Amino acid sequence: MSGEDRWWDLRKVLKAYLAAAVWLSLIPGGLLGEAGCCAGVLDKQHLTRGPAHVHKRLKRGWIWKQLFVPEEDPTPQVIGQLKSDYDRGNFTIKYILSGEGAGEAFAIDEFTGEIRTLRKLDREEKAFYILQAEAINRLSEEPVEPQSEFIIKVQDINDNVPQFQNEPYVSSIPEMSPVGTTVAQVTATDADDPMYGNNAKLIYSILQGEPYFSVEPKTGTIMTSWPNMDREAREEYLVVVQVKDMLGLSGGYSATATVTVSLSDVNDNGPIFQHHLYAFAVAEDAAVGTTVGRIMALDGDAGINARMTYSLEDDLEESSTFIIRTDPQTQEGVLLLAKPLDYETKRRYVMAAEAVNEHVDLRFLPLDEFSDRTTLKVVVEDVDEPPVFQQQTYEWKIPESAAPGTVLGSVSARDTDIADSPIRYAIDRRSDGARAFRVDPDNGTVSVVKALDREDADWHNVTVTATETMQLHLSSSVLVFIKVLDVNDNAPRLARDYQPFICEGAQAGELVQLLSAVDPDDPSEGHHFYFSMVPEKHINPNFTIRDNQDNTAGIVARRSTFTRKDRTQYLLPVVVSDSGSPALSSTSTLTVSVCSCQPAGHCPSSGVEALALSMGVSLQTLLGLLVSLVTLAVLSVLLLMLRRHRRKQQEAMEVKELDLPETVSQKVLYYGEHSRGTRVDFCQPTIPLRQHPKRRDRKLRREEVRASIRMSLRQSHLIGPEDEVFRQFILDRLEEADHDPEVHPYDRIRIYAYEGSGSPTGSLSSLDSCELVPEPPAAVSKPCLVRLSPWYGGAEEDMVF
Repeated sequence: MSGEDRWWDLRKVLKAYLAAAVWLSLIPGGLLGEAGCCAGVLDKQHLTRGPAHVHKRLKRGWIWKQLFVPEEDPTPQVIGQLKSDYDRGNFTIKYILSGEGAGEAFAIDEFTGEIRTLRKLDREEKAFYILQAEAINRLSEEPVEPQSEFIIKVQDINDNVPQFQNEPYVSSIPEMSPVGTTVAQVTATDADDPMYGNNAKLIYSILQGEPYFSVEPKTGTIMTSWPNMDREAREEYLVVVQVKDMLGLSGGYSATATVTVSLSDVNDNGPIFQHHLYAFAVAEDAAVGTTVGRIMALDGDAGINARMTYSLEDDLEESSTFIIRTDPQTQEGVLLLAKPLDYETKRRYVMAAEAVNEHVDLRFLPLDEFSDRTTLKVVVEDVDEPPVFQQQTYEWKIPESAAPGTVLGSVSARDTDIADSPIRYAIDRRSDGARAFRVDPDNGTVSVVKALDREDADWHNVTVTATETMQLHLSSSVLVFIKVLDVNDNAPRLARDYQPFICEGAQAGELVQLLSAVDPDDPSEGHHFYFSMVPEKHINPNFTIRDNQDNTAGIVARRSTFTRKDRTQYLLPVVVSDSGSPALSSTSTLTVSVCSCQPAGHCPSSGVEALALSMGVSLQTLLGLLVSLVTLAVLSVLLLMLRRHRRKQQEAMEVKELDLPETVSQKVLYYGEHSRGTRVDFCQPTIPLRQHPKRRDRKLRREEVRASIRMSLRQSHLIGPEDEVFRQFILDRLEEADHDPEVHPYDRIRIYAYEGSGSPTGSLSSLDSCELVPEPPAAVSKPCLVRLSPWYGGAEEDMVF
């Protein structure tokens, strides 16, 4: 055996020894009293660390009383004494106490070994204390007794009240439960010692709840003790249970608990109507779905057991005029109107109503007791009603070619009341704003007043009213739908404004343009259009029309020699006819343009790109030329303005040098001839100033002159200067310049056009036709000045063509 095993065996022996010592200390009757004969003790050789081989057992030298202490005793008292056999009464032995509660709850007299309490103890807080005692020699400080462990037990007293657990108690059982049905179990605990006396022995009893419930005294189980408890009679019970300790003997403690017991519902009641007859009244004009009344069958049950379904059994004369439904919230039967009522036809309805439980339980009632029946009576009240039309709507058809006065049909209404008041008819003009229809006020005949056009409106929705002529003048209305039938009264036309073109170099038989047509008419068999050319004596050598027989046609080239040099446009009349009866047709003239097409076959229709293509110039080149021309034009305008400004400054300086009067115009023309020497002829004819004409009139005359000159110049380029027309034009302009003071003089080079070489007409200047003052003698040194008074103050303008 190894040393470790021997050590564990020794520990086991020591533990067994200590357990035996503790058990002996607890034996009542003071077995471990002053005699001390039941406990072994180690001798002095063992205490003085002698040789380990000496195992001589000696008589124990410890002596103490039985150690018990009652709880909750506040008075300090001696509960026992420790005494060694070596104590001779000379106080040479010192007793020492250690362990649980030493110095706090317990103290020892170091001279006598008496153990006393220092405070009151609570067994429920701590039931026993483990302490150690030791006896030493005061002189040598050596132990005379080995350290010994002992237990002080706290004795229990009945100082705790029983307490119920898991309060409050709530329980539920079905009503009509048999006797002995377990309701609930209550449990109480007592903190006292259940092993000591009867302090913690509990017993249960009922203080409130008898004779319906009882309780098992030891377990606290509550059971029913009354048969057939009815929820409808009483739904909830309060049971008060008492618990006592000390087995219920006097002097013990007690506690109470309340148990709330509710009875859950079972279907042990059927529906019952409170009345055998229910009467209701409803007006004859009540709408379908109107609530006529409510009935209620009482059911003492609750929840799902109280749900019921109502049904009706109509009388034999009328079926399904009313229906009944169950209100899920109130469980009432709601009587509803299912069909319109007519007082004049039927004035009273009698029917049976039945209420049946949805869920039945045959354990409590037979099947026939889960339903009940009653009788319903409904009285219809008379109401003065408006007239009633024989039809809800009317629908008529009429061709759009119908003449005014054509009858469409008749509407009819009557007063269903007993009075049977006469009826008058009228058209609501808000529905017939065009006033195209009228109705006979007496017989309701509707006729056409104006001509109809289906293409404007193919449907007319007219409202006709019927009004009673007596009593309350009640009225009603009806819708009349009038469909206008189509008549072939519109000629077909091309679908859009076509702009066909043909490329230079196109081949004969090539498709130029695909045509389609539209027609506002709507024939029942559908449209069918025919395309053709205008009949002529000679066949068109350029194009032809090919009808595809599918409401389309194509323009086809007849030849392949189209060029813009020969001709740029061709006019092509196209005739479109429909298949109506009678057939209608229309003629449209299309302009076919000849284009220099791009590689993709695209032909520009207008603008710079078309002009460039017609000239055989690329678009980039043409744009460059246009930018250059605009730049030159801007520079020319700037130079012209600069020259005009300089000329005005020069003329102003010359007039200032001549010191002319202020009334003389500074815009004069100088016509001078310098002689051989320094002599200068000068004359100033006295031509009176004319009144300045109005600017508006003068502007109009100038515009006319411009237009005439432009036209003449165009012709002069064509006919030449030797032509008689050109000669006459020159003479007319000369005469006009001589006699019209509002026209500019034709004496500036820039207004002349090309006249040809060697023209016999001479100069166009108006100065040649003016009568001048005779030339003064050569001695006069001033130059001859002619003042052109008709243009005095006028603005100088350019003639642009």
